[in-house]
Amino acid sequence: MSFSPSRQQLRQVFDLLLRDYGKQGWWPAEFPFEVMVGAILTQNTAWSNVETAIFNLKQAGLLSQRAMLQAKPERLAELIRPSGYFNLKTDRLNNLCRFLQDSGGECALLEKTTAELRDALLSVNGIGPETADDMLLYAFERPVFVIDTYTRRIFTRLGMAAGEESYEELRHGFEAGLGPHVRLYNEFHALIVRHAKEVCNTKPHCEQCSLVKICLMGDNCQREISGN
Repeated sequence: MSFSPSRQQLRQVFDLLLRDYGKQGWWPAEFPFEVMVGAILTQNTAWSNVETAIFNLKQAGLLSQRAMLQAKPERLAELIRPSGYFNLKTDRLNNLCRFLQDSGGECALLEKTTAELRDALLSVNGIGPETADDMLLYAFERPVFVIDTYTRRIFTRLGMAAGEESYEELRHGFEAGLGPHVRLYNEFHALIVRHAKEVCNTKPHCEQCSLVKICLMGDNCQREISGN
């Protein structure tokens, strides 16, 4: 399986989405550790639930590596309950905090190459490729493109992806096509998420979609409507 869109194809999608939605300003966080916590909490839940959980942590004074490690797991679990799977995520947050502690903190991790840092994050129990790449892009500002279900959905419907590519094939395809560009990756991923939630849902609203003219699914929908 191969995913190798051209820079022109990817920039066309980006430009159309940016025209529709404007700059998104992601990731909404005050400091890198908050990004990393959010990346774990957002697993299998809506971002609105994550915002509530992070607010709870801030109010309780527990949104720091040291405070989390010192907190009782039951207390931490109750605070992040809105994010779902709160006992599992409590374990994962503690795994992250111990990893940061054992690694010498965020400053020490900044000294690693992107590949080394990615491998290190993936070694943490509970951190998979998407979560690691969220952290790399938004917390450490490394040029790593984040792949999620929204990205796969949109680019399969556009006809640029077959739908069976692995996570790494999709990631490498974006990175090869766009070149290393942190701000572009940041904005592009945020726009993909926005578009998938508002227009390119599980049941797409092709009549509202600015990508319809370059979309394989959109073209088929138009043919059905016109009867051709």
